[in-house]
Amino acid sequence: MTTPSRRELLIALNTAAEISRPAVYRLSRELDRWFNAEGPPELLAAELGVPRAQCAKALALRERARELAARETAEAEKLNGRILTLDDPGYPPGLLHLSPPPPVITVRGELPDGPAVAIVGSRRADAYGREAAELFARSLATAGVTIVSGFARGIDAAAHRSALATPGGRTVAVLGCGLAVDYPKGHGPLAAEIAGRGAVVSEFPCRLIPRAWHFPLRNRSIAALAAGTLVIQAAHRSGSLITARHALDLGRDVWAVPGRIFDESSLGANGLIRDGASLAQHPADLLEVILPRLPRSKEQLALPLPMAGTSDPGPEPPPGFAGQVLAEIPPGATRVAEEIAIRLDVPVDRVLAALLVLELEGWVKRLPGSIYGR
Repeated sequence: MTTPSRRELLIALNTAAEISRPAVYRLSRELDRWFNAEGPPELLAAELGVPRAQCAKALALRERARELAARETAEAEKLNGRILTLDDPGYPPGLLHLSPPPPVITVRGELPDGPAVAIVGSRRADAYGREAAELFARSLATAGVTIVSGFARGIDAAAHRSALATPGGRTVAVLGCGLAVDYPKGHGPLAAEIAGRGAVVSEFPCRLIPRAWHFPLRNRSIAALAAGTLVIQAAHRSGSLITARHALDLGRDVWAVPGRIFDESSLGANGLIRDGASLAQHPADLLEVILPRLPRSKEQLALPLPMAGTSDPGPEPPPGFAGQVLAEIPPGATRVAEEIAIRLDVPVDRVLAALLVLELEGWVKRLPGSIYGR
């Protein structure tokens, strides 16, 4: 048997589906002891702190390590990707701050240099959440900050797409599955765009389908690849909060966009602010920290945000009762008809009739679930 290189061992170990992720992390840190072991598996397992069954599988892996590494490398190349181990020069320095770091990552595209901010949030984002994600991603990308996110639907996708829509904008997607897996289904074109203006990254073998336990691992990598994490719309128990916790553990900044106290999707972000995360009301709040040498004035930064008292009030609202209904839906917010009816103390049928007029005239949009937004 030709002795495999250290790099081949790491790739083979990372690829082996029969070895658990905790065992992969542990064995990758004890690579020489594992590969050169000659005693009984029980003794080695006790020394390394790895279950005996996992240790036995790793020892059996040694004979086919080169074959497994070559197969996974070829698979990555078919996807226009490349494999980086933690021994390789191009391995992202931020990931080395994790304990333990992913032993292997597969990268499609090029990881940008310079500052980066993670933008994460709910998969079920409403109009307000998507608008906030688009504003922050677009403004940060315009300032030269790379946007890192988790490639999920909702806030993640809005952040990636807004960065891509910005001239020169860059973004990085961290996956909870292998690069060859179409997940979320239909996001393949978005992945190709991201790889052209940044990178798609995964610590999992190319063909590994997503599992629930993959996403906490993905979330810690998101936090490690960025100088700080911005949370937009997150429920009380949310993967976004895991990302924020990892960012705090790494000594990174955490910001949160506030939401309505009546919305479950706001509980996580509002809770972060209550517990000491920085309030994010405008992209300048982040840029003052990430790029402190930039001008601090919102006007100088040319980052638009609807605010009361601006000199351009926009078009006159419709007259009469329709105007009263419209006033109950602030720009960027969403409301249900029943809530507006309670606020105005009128029958809900009257509110629905006014909303229909407003929708036909282009003042509001009707969203799934009979929710109305501006």
